Amino acid sequence: MLRILCSADDLLRVSIAEQPAPLAELTIAMSMMQRKDSHPVFAPWRRHMARRLPAQVRPLLQLVSLLGAGPCFIDPPSPDIDEGLDQVMSSSRATVRAELTRMSGIDRPPTPWLRLLADQDRDAWQDLQRALQAAHATLLAEQWPRLRSAFYAETAWRARILAQHGLQGALTSLGLSIQLHGLTLEASFPRDLTIPLTGQGIILCPTLLWTDHLLPAPYPDGRLLLIYPAATPLPLIDSTESTHPLTALLGTTRARTLQLAVRQHTTSELARNLGLSLAAASMQAKALREAGLITSQRDGKAVWHQCTPLGLDLLVANG
Repeated sequence: MLRILCSADDLLRVSIAEQPAPLAELTIAMSMMQRKDSHPVFAPWRRHMARRLPAQVRPLLQLVSLLGAGPCFIDPPSPDIDEGLDQVMSSSRATVRAELTRMSGIDRPPTPWLRLLADQDRDAWQDLQRALQAAHATLLAEQWPRLRSAFYAETAWRARILAQHGLQGALTSLGLSIQLHGLTLEASFPRDLTIPLTGQGIILCPTLLWTDHLLPAPYPDGRLLLIYPAATPLPLIDSTESTHPLTALLGTTRARTLQLAVRQHTTSELARNLGLSLAAASMQAKALREAGLITSQRDGKAVWHQCTPLGLDLLVANG
């Protein structure tokens, strides 16, 4: 269980990230590469990227956990990859050692290479720089325009939820099993973690490369960066940038599914209208349901799907 102990000032200072950070997304992508139990939509992406991943990227697996965690010194929130790499390479010895110790307490035990990093060994740090550059070129560079476009659509939608449904609606809709009890935000998490905040605030930041639990991380100015799964993961976003914000947010098929669900449809009707198999239509409905955009009710052998108020609001906003 994740427990974030907020003050009133923290909740008054909830904001939404302005742009994606390539090195933060890279850490998450490296985590997803290791998640064989992840959302099935990532399986083809993972196989494709695994075939392309050069050997020089492998050291990053010693740093990045499949739980979505990595040492903070390798993923500064800079929106520029070169600036971010400069920040990585100027990390202090104290910061590096503290972060490697923290990661060893999660699931990244010390290795000879990690010990060399902690000792500021020049060759080890050059290996790290080359690994980050090669991983970025392989996993993110070609996808970045698509990822960035969907990021902006997602944050615009999150801002609308915050404006129309309030802070509780914005926070509890970040994922499944998230609740706000007074000043405490609770969510499912792979281990017990309690994070006390001190009034600086929270930044909500979507990622299209993760489909599991929230990923909390410290921000350089003292705020908490709370990374959450976007409504639609990257493999389902259209390969060409869409001029329609609803398609940029959900992808073509999910956008059409949501539009159909303005009135009740069974899974069979959705499949027929979308030209999909029953299983594929059911998966699209499940994803929209998990995002709080539709409800599904069983009636005998049929399952009926219809927009929630949040889903209708999204359609109106992007109509």
